[in-house]
Amino acid sequence: MPASHFTPELFAFLDDLERNNEREWFRSNKGRYEEHLKQPALRFIEDFGGLLYDISPHFRAVPKATGGSLFRIYRDTRFSKDKTPYKTHLGVHFRHEQGKGAHAPGFYLHIEPGAVACGFGLWTPPNPVLRRIRDRIVEDPAAWVAARTRATGATGRLYAAGALKRVPRGYDKDHPLAEELKLKSFAAMRSLPDSAVIEDGFIEHFAHLCDQAAPMMRLLCGAVGVPY
Repeated sequence: MPASHFTPELFAFLDDLERNNEREWFRSNKGRYEEHLKQPALRFIEDFGGLLYDISPHFRAVPKATGGSLFRIYRDTRFSKDKTPYKTHLGVHFRHEQGKGAHAPGFYLHIEPGAVACGFGLWTPPNPVLRRIRDRIVEDPAAWVAARTRATGATGRLYAAGALKRVPRGYDKDHPLAEELKLKSFAAMRSLPDSAVIEDGFIEHFAHLCDQAAPMMRLLCGAVGVPY
C-alpha cells in the first residue's frame, strides 16, 4: 500500500471549488479532481477492502465511481434552494452487504477542509428499525454506553441532527439516556485534523477507528437483523 493515498492538493482543490462552485470552473479543473480526489479515493477504497474484511466480512469496499463506495461530487439540486452544482467535500461510504442505500449500517469517511470526520452507524433508518435500536438501549443501557463510548472516543460525538424534541412515545422521559432515545440517527462521528489524511499510514489509522466502532456496529446490525 502507498504510504499516503492523498496529498495536500486534495484540500487545495476543495478550497478552490468552495470559491468557484460553478460548472465552467469545474470543467476547466476536472483534471485536478481526477488526479487528486477521484483516483486516489478509488485506490484508497480498493486498498481498504482487506482491512475492512478483517473488521467485518459483511461490509463492502467497492472501488467504483458510480454505484460503489465513492459518493459522486455532483449535488442533487432538484429540491434544494442551494443550486451550487458540486459538493465541496469527498465522501466514501462502506456499506453493509445487505444495504442498498445510506439507510443501512456503514462506515463513512468525510474529507472537507477543516471538517475531516469518520462516521460509523446508521443514518436516518426507518421507524421500525429506530424502535428496535431504542429497545436495545433500554434493555441493556450499559452495553450501549460502552459501545458508543468506544466508537466516539475522546474526539467524537453522536450525530444529533434531526433529533426529536421529546422522548418518543412508549419510553420513559426520565430515562438516563433520554437524549439518545430522541435520536433519529445512531451514528458516531470522530473528528480528525486535516493533516491526518495526508500522513503516512492514514488508511491503517482509519481502519483502527472503524475497529473501535465494532461493538456499536454489531449492536446496530443486530437491531436491523443483519449479520456483523
